[in-house]
Amino acid sequence: MLLKGEQLLPVDQQAAWEALNDTSLLRESIPGCESITPAMTADGVARPNTYDLVMVAAIGPVKATFKGTLEIVDLVPPASYTIRFEGNGGVAGFGKGSADVKLVPDGAQTKLDYEANASVGGKIAQVGSRLVDMAAKKIAGNFFDNFNEALTKRQAPPVPPA
Repeated sequence: MLLKGEQLLPVDQQAAWEALNDTSLLRESIPGCESITPAMTADGVARPNTYDLVMVAAIGPVKATFKGTLEIVDLVPPASYTIRFEGNGGVAGFGKGSADVKLVPDGAQTKLDYEANASVGGKIAQVGSRLVDMAAKKIAGNFFDNFNEALTKRQAPPVPPA
């Protein structure tokens, strides 16, 4: 499955970069996300730019809790990076893939271009590629709605006391 698009973010490039690397903001923005925590090695040391993720997702009639890993690679701050991801939803199936993210200044705003490739297996693959594509587009749309709303709130000037 290929999913690509662009979004206009209401902040400058540096603020967009910082927001895309803020795990608390991402947790709030990713639909169904229950947690994003630094991934640890067997020795208890945090793996650089690697996170464990738990999220609930519904694809057609299949709903499951997915546990997976996000790894951010090929970082070119504040312009681009690649996210590699994989997750397992038990009997519901699995998903894995990658997404290239690019940030381009656009006046006081930033244009975010993304291109994601993903594959799924198990029960979620059996519901059909059309349903999987629709669910992925819906999740991406909801993510950007939530993300833009959070960015707008962060950038809003403080309201003076009455």
